[in-house]
Amino acid sequence: MRRHSYFFILFLLTSTLFFSQKKGKKYNIRTIAFYNLENLFDTINDVNKNDEASPIMELKSNKSKVYWDKIDKLGSVISQIGADKANTSPAIIGVAEVENLSVLEDLIKSKHLIKKRYGIIHYDSPDKRGIDVALLYQKRYFKPIHHEVFNPKIYSNNFPVYTRDQLLVSGYLDDELIHVIVNHWPSKRGGSRSIPFREKAAYQNTKIIAQIREKDPKAKILTMGDFNDDPIESSFKKVLKTKERKKNLNDGDIYNPYEEMFKRGLNTGAYRDNISLFDQILLSSTLVDKGKKDFSSYKLFRAMIFNKRFMMQTKGQFKGYPLRSFSYGGYTGGYSDHFPVYIYLIKEKQ
Repeated sequence: MRRHSYFFILFLLTSTLFFSQKKGKKYNIRTIAFYNLENLFDTINDVNKNDEASPIMELKSNKSKVYWDKIDKLGSVISQIGADKANTSPAIIGVAEVENLSVLEDLIKSKHLIKKRYGIIHYDSPDKRGIDVALLYQKRYFKPIHHEVFNPKIYSNNFPVYTRDQLLVSGYLDDELIHVIVNHWPSKRGGSRSIPFREKAAYQNTKIIAQIREKDPKAKILTMGDFNDDPIESSFKKVLKTKERKKNLNDGDIYNPYEEMFKRGLNTGAYRDNISLFDQILLSSTLVDKGKKDFSSYKLFRAMIFNKRFMMQTKGQFKGYPLRSFSYGGYTGGYSDHFPVYIYLIKEKQ
């Protein structure tokens, strides 16, 4: 965690240098983010879901107070992501661990976000607990033209594993068509036996990407989410065949800027003394500059982890871990058990 502070300072210095070297040029800066909202459930029992197992439903009292406090805290975090460079919250943010459309509507109406005029794209997934993924977008920057969901249809011993959908949203970021896939892959519960589940989820991603490229071989594609795998695991390296370095990218490759971060010891979560970097944003080669400094269309400038000190445990055994909302059946007053991730896309103004 402390090392990330060093790299963030380095980022500020290099970004200042970059823009000073381009004196006389102006850029659009758009933030794209992903955030696992850690069990953002309402307080109403849904008889069609196992939502009774959610931490907020297990509370003995003050459910409503806890719910609105969590909404406020999450809204506050989202409002700050990327704002130091883009001067606003994310143009697009994928989210995971939400129960339904209603909680998302409450979130975007929070005092921190209501003036941003976020739109919502959400589908109910077949997940047993009823947790879904969704996409939020600032209407002034992003105009969706198509969205649909896909499910990996995973089986274990001939029984279905009810997991989250993968949400595809296509639309115009300003005047450029981009495609965003939001993921929340199967958990590591079951240890090595769960590896094929995430490989199957990764394979579903490859099919979505292939479908997009059938219509546009040079499509600009982002796939983001809580993948429940670190960047070096088989779902990424063997199935998606992600690349760690820009210089090794060929047309059609997928770049994962979070692989290098993971190898430096950075993380977005931790469990039982094991840190992890499950939250990532991957980009098609068409969104990566590869050293040519050509920003005539939107290209990646920097990938980051949003882990401000106020979002961390500051003392004790878990110092530096995300300050989560729930622990051992109680509300801790935190934010999430994951840090958000985000990227800056930049484009030279004409």
